[in-house]
Amino acid sequence: MSRGSQLDGIAFLSGHAPFTLAGYAKFREVIETDGAVSARLKALFAAVAAIDRRYPEIARRELRRGVGLGLQLNEVTAGIIVLSSLRGEGAAMEFAAIAGECFAPRADPTAEPAEPVAPGEAEDNFRAYFGTIPAPLAQLIRLVPAAADAYYLMRRGSINSNPISPKEGELLLLAILAAGYSPMAVTHVRGARMAGATDQEIAEAVLCAVPSAGIAAWMAVGAMLEPVQAEAAA
Repeated sequence: MSRGSQLDGIAFLSGHAPFTLAGYAKFREVIETDGAVSARLKALFAAVAAIDRRYPEIARRELRRGVGLGLQLNEVTAGIIVLSSLRGEGAAMEFAAIAGECFAPRADPTAEPAEPVAPGEAEDNFRAYFGTIPAPLAQLIRLVPAAADAYYLMRRGSINSNPISPKEGELLLLAILAAGYSPMAVTHVRGARMAGATDQEIAEAVLCAVPSAGIAAWMAVGAMLEPVQAEAAA
């Protein structure tokens, strides 16, 4: 199990910035050891974050490390599902190719057709999850309702019908959003909490983005982890 980073091979850093390397070694310790989140899943989170930042070599290293820790193909498939929804076809295809390098070929599962979306189903789902219908989705419902249904189906795939649990799916989403410094993270911090994630679990998932996105990944989300009102009052 490595406690270093890819920066260790840069002579200029080892000679002039030992504290920077020591900091990364500490981050690696958080990512590579079991904590609130298992090291196995944190390897997956770090890999998908690397794909978000377009660093396939980091993704390959993290995924191979995860496989060594017992990461299963169905768990890795969750990364492909979430990336396809959140970052599009190219990111999902790149991650799927790396996953194909890490697992022996096997028969594809039988394709199952998705159920049709009932009128108003997408709107009800958005309202239940977000508490209201966010303006971008309200406009999508108004202007291109078929696309609103498409987004609803992708959300179901990313969270509700994912091979990993809804909580783990939310943490996976957060790792990607943190890597992209996305304001959407606030929604999924709330979603992760609703799914049963502790703030420690959320924090560890977000820190998996640091090797690919730097400390800015944490800064994009960390302030959202202030205690909820009930906790603050207690």
